[in-house]
Amino acid sequence: MARSCSPPSSPNQAIKLRGPPTKENKATNERISSVLSSSREDPSYIRDATTDDLVNFRKVPDNIPLKVWLIAFTGAAQRFAYYGITVPWQNYLENPPGNLLVPGALGLGQSTATTVNNVFLFFGYFATVLFAIISDTWLGRYKTLVISLMTFTAGGAVLFATSLPSVMEKERAALGGFITALILLGLGQGGTTAVIFSFLADQVSENRPRVIRRGDELVVTDGKLTIQRIFNTFYWMINIAALSTLATTSLEKHTGFWAAYLLPLAFLSTSIVPFIFWNRSLTKLPAQSNVLAHTARIIVTASESGFHIGAADPSYQSTHKGRSVPWTPTFVQELRRGFRACRVLLFFIIYYLCFNQSLNNIISQANQMELSGVSNDTVQSLNAIFYIVLNPIVQFWVLPFFSRRRIPLGPIVRMTIAFALLALAMAYAAVVQELIYRTGPCFTRPLACEAGSILTNDGKTEHRPNEISVWIQTPFYLLVAASEIFGFVALNEFTYLEAPENMKALVKAFEQFTAALGAVLGIALGPVSKDPWLVILYSALAGTMAVSGAILFAVFRKYDAQWYIYKDAENAEGSSNTDTTTPGDPK
Repeated sequence: MARSCSPPSSPNQAIKLRGPPTKENKATNERISSVLSSSREDPSYIRDATTDDLVNFRKVPDNIPLKVWLIAFTGAAQRFAYYGITVPWQNYLENPPGNLLVPGALGLGQSTATTVNNVFLFFGYFATVLFAIISDTWLGRYKTLVISLMTFTAGGAVLFATSLPSVMEKERAALGGFITALILLGLGQGGTTAVIFSFLADQVSENRPRVIRRGDELVVTDGKLTIQRIFNTFYWMINIAALSTLATTSLEKHTGFWAAYLLPLAFLSTSIVPFIFWNRSLTKLPAQSNVLAHTARIIVTASESGFHIGAADPSYQSTHKGRSVPWTPTFVQELRRGFRACRVLLFFIIYYLCFNQSLNNIISQANQMELSGVSNDTVQSLNAIFYIVLNPIVQFWVLPFFSRRRIPLGPIVRMTIAFALLALAMAYAAVVQELIYRTGPCFTRPLACEAGSILTNDGKTEHRPNEISVWIQTPFYLLVAASEIFGFVALNEFTYLEAPENMKALVKAFEQFTAALGAVLGIALGPVSKDPWLVILYSALAGTMAVSGAILFAVFRKYDAQWYIYKDAENAEGSSNTDTTTPGDPK
């Protein structure tokens, strides 16, 4: 039952259209005033939005169903296990056992440890492509996700079993167990990444924009902002889960690697249960076996006309080629947008290369400084802490601030901001490394000089770090966290909404393929990922990152305006228009 309310002092009661006071603008203002007046009597006011509403009312996310958060919880639990297991890897691989200052196991050295980490990242990214094909053409997203979670859990179990002290005494068994675990964890991670974001967004009904009342204001629900809110919150949950590293790195140092690996294994195993138990309430879109075949044929058909995708449209083929094709105009249109997303994704090769430094070389950098009683890989948890604090600020204050002023921060703008922030982070890493090299006792040879050697109580020789506090790394993690908030959310939002309905996992896989290429570049840089070349390495990465961000913005900034206009018009009118071109594209 509707309750009465006093006349609101709503911001959009005073809306004035831009431009001269024409009759058309005056009429539109009168319609808005009429709508606002009638809505005061009904706080539950709701109706489909018109094109005028899209221009004059602020846009907000729609309601999000509970099942989205069930999936998000399971996905965050997988990331809890992922970070809890992989962050201690740098120490597990790099350092020998028995060191009282820094925990270790296999003693392979920094360069080898960094290379192995990048190999794992590459393998996980490559596995995403495999599982994306399986998901979109055979199993569907739900079954693919369940299989991936089970595979990841099996990998965690193998790693735990082979890190037990009794097994660690047998060097070959420990190394063999690690390699087996690496394969299983990489497959599980790849499969989960391929489908989790698409499966989350699948749970949201594709409602047309609606005018509703939020407090004293009329607003328009926006599907893009709903997806943005889901992905923002999911990334926030992931970073809460990433705090597992605080526990696992502490266990690694004070108890042993086996305890560090047992915690994430136990948490993930229990979190999968509710996801499977309530699976009947989830939206499970079927796979389509012909989607790859149609895509391949469309590409071949487009190549006959200079790679103009519009030439693959059924009407064009019927008129100009006299032949019938099995795909729809809508699929051609969606495929064009998917290709557009893939062009943007190519720029993230460099982004992932720089971001991955925080997972390996920056952890090793911390090892060269005074740790103040914490493990060198514990410091990495600052990234998650800053993300948890900054994400709500960006999501509930910064983005709405620009939205209220009709200044939408489109995905390309947000990606550009992310590139700039990560470039600053890498530049700061170079400054920190230079400060390490200017500090004794070992200067450009941290942990490797005679002056820094100390004799332990059991007669072993160890090396103390250079005399500079590890907490000087703090701004680096602040910048990386801010970059993630703008970059990864915009990337996933853009690729999900631009990808064809039945190829969302494949487009996500292409994103992961760019991440794999970033890992390959990291492997190539392995030989110089050591002293005394690290200042040059970080400086070069900072410069490359800055140039890449500038080019990204210069080339693709037009997509923000086109993207919003196209989506808004399409959703508001509910059009069945089958024109397969977008602004600037040939027919």
